[in-house]
Amino acid sequence: MVRSQVPPRYTQEELATLEALVTRYGRSVYNMAYRLAGNDADAQDLSQEAFIRVFRAFRSIDPAAHLEGWLHRIVTNLFIDMLRRRPKARLESLDAPVATSRGGEVGREFADERAHPEADVVESQMDAEVQRALMALHPELRAVVVFSDIEGYAYEEIANVLRIPVGTVKSRLHRARRVLQVKLAHLSPRREVVP
Repeated sequence: MVRSQVPPRYTQEELATLEALVTRYGRSVYNMAYRLAGNDADAQDLSQEAFIRVFRAFRSIDPAAHLEGWLHRIVTNLFIDMLRRRPKARLESLDAPVATSRGGEVGREFADERAHPEADVVESQMDAEVQRALMALHPELRAVVVFSDIEGYAYEEIANVLRIPVGTVKSRLHRARRVLQVKLAHLSPRREVVP
């Protein structure tokens, strides 16, 4: 593969600025990617690709500007692209029992396959049950919840990042919160869940 352009050469000062951007925003970008993707490998890939895009566009951005929103938009778009590239999978509820050949039902049980210290560190920072409930959401609903309830974005900002109308942001957020309320009801037994 031959490139039509020679990659730009960066000065030591520019490289230091790039490194400072990665240091400043790296954790935030990784956390956003992890919340969207739900696993360390995809989160690292998304984060790396986001910073590659920053590297490519470095001379056209202002490193002194607040770039977190822009980086989150890049990560979200990369996540959506990743989902589109993956083969369509049949989705099944992990909570729903499986029908047996004799007409009965059996509950599903899964072993915990987390063996990565990095994932354990991230998960220790977030409540494991909340993360599982987030991962059970459809990616479109999950993205809105992450932006709104975890990152603190306003409806208009979410609409801009996801390129959807504000009304769609509100309806997705409402649906996602209702699903999370049901899934996490056992954490707050005093509150009554409204179906």
